[in-house]
Amino acid sequence: MTTYQEWLQKAETLSVDGRAFIAGQRCPAAANETFQTLNPSTGKVLADIAKCDMKDVDRAVAAARNAFVSGVWSKAAPAQRKSVLLRLAQLIEENAEELALLEALEAGKPISECMALDIPESAACIRWHAEVTDKRYDALSPSGASVVSMITREPIGIVGAVLPWNFPALMLAWKIGPALSVGNSVIVKPAEQTSLSTLRIADLAREAGVPEGVFSVVTGFGESAGQALGRHADVDLIAFTGSTETGKRFLHYSADTNLKRVVLECGGKNPQVVLPDVANLDAVAEQAVAAAFWNMGENCSAGSRILVPSTTKTELLDKVLAVLAGWKTGDPLDPEVKLGSLIEEKHCQKVLAHIEKAKAEGAHLVCGGKATLTETGGWFVEPTIFDRVTPEMSIAREEVFGPVVCFIEYADIDEAVRIANDTCYGLAASLWTDNVNNAHKIAARIRAGTVTVNCFGEGDLSTPFGGFKQSGFGGRDKSVYAHDQYCELKTTWLKLD
Repeated sequence: MTTYQEWLQKAETLSVDGRAFIAGQRCPAAANETFQTLNPSTGKVLADIAKCDMKDVDRAVAAARNAFVSGVWSKAAPAQRKSVLLRLAQLIEENAEELALLEALEAGKPISECMALDIPESAACIRWHAEVTDKRYDALSPSGASVVSMITREPIGIVGAVLPWNFPALMLAWKIGPALSVGNSVIVKPAEQTSLSTLRIADLAREAGVPEGVFSVVTGFGESAGQALGRHADVDLIAFTGSTETGKRFLHYSADTNLKRVVLECGGKNPQVVLPDVANLDAVAEQAVAAAFWNMGENCSAGSRILVPSTTKTELLDKVLAVLAGWKTGDPLDPEVKLGSLIEEKHCQKVLAHIEKAKAEGAHLVCGGKATLTETGGWFVEPTIFDRVTPEMSIAREEVFGPVVCFIEYADIDEAVRIANDTCYGLAASLWTDNVNNAHKIAARIRAGTVTVNCFGEGDLSTPFGGFKQSGFGGRDKSVYAHDQYCELKTTWLKLD
């Protein structure tokens, strides 16, 4: 394992390029403007990033359309696209240390997580979708002997992928894996806080053989580059992961322009429901801490509400505190650290405001609740647990997107289900039970796109990921279902003599 000192040395010698990637080449923004990306664990400048706007988006869209119409990728044999994407996955693996370092520095993510999960999973995701490329069949309808009626999939055209800052490389892979597999051209707008790993992967895509114009990256802010992509009349689909508030804007952009297809994966206020029949609370505590505090709680599927019967609340809370004591907060480049920094000062202040509001509403602060490591210049918040939380409190209803979890007691299973579903969100949930009947029956009653039983997780690459209610719209990430949303279905009806 690479040591802390070795990671620090690698960071000192790391070379970064903040220029955009359009039409197969690195380039400055058309206006030649830049903005600074910061290291959230120190507050210091990492790099200057191209500040793209409408002109840059226009150029990327024109290159994407030219590539799509030419058929260099859209009409290429599936086996050819597969080969290129497999090569891209391999290159991501070969450059894993560099990509992990970029993510740790720019997103404040623990380097151990980047190396063990984010970058390997990004490569695995692209490889999985690559393998699907030449294994899906179209169909004939049962329309009778007088016709041949073919039902075929065609790539939708130009896909705009707008990414969040919490899992930059992995969310990029979730979008481009299926979109490129089926033959689309893709333009990516990374979050302005985390552009570097996306830009580097664009370089690797060119090296892998992705043709010019098929994959571009326009860096910049949501109100300029993001809105320009969402409103562009020659973009056929927007795939967005981020807040529900911002996701709704893309629906407006679509309605106001060309009715482009929109696929949204948005926020969550996800319950962890612990049933009275659970005997091993040690296992629950381990997973509950991971669910709440993994990636500093900056995770749309974070289990931020622990619903527990009154009879076992105290015991479980004690065990959660014991597990959390082993989670070190500190410099993301330290392999021993499990809790890094929050993404930026504004978000840090937002998380702290949620904590203060919870205290004002009567929630009992068990641990944490304050900014920490302020001497670093970075934005760290102590892992925070609230008890005596009622379902009506803001901390039980609003997405904090930080290292904060609340305990909510319930009287019976019906009340637990009611509380679990009493939210505008419906992304994920965890259920803990030793009874297989309860597992099936209660999981079916919870209104969420993913329900895990006796564990926390999001399934694997073969399972669709997305939400009910205001957590999702229009489709799913991962699995073969993601391929379908990047395609149009065509019926070709041939009348026979």
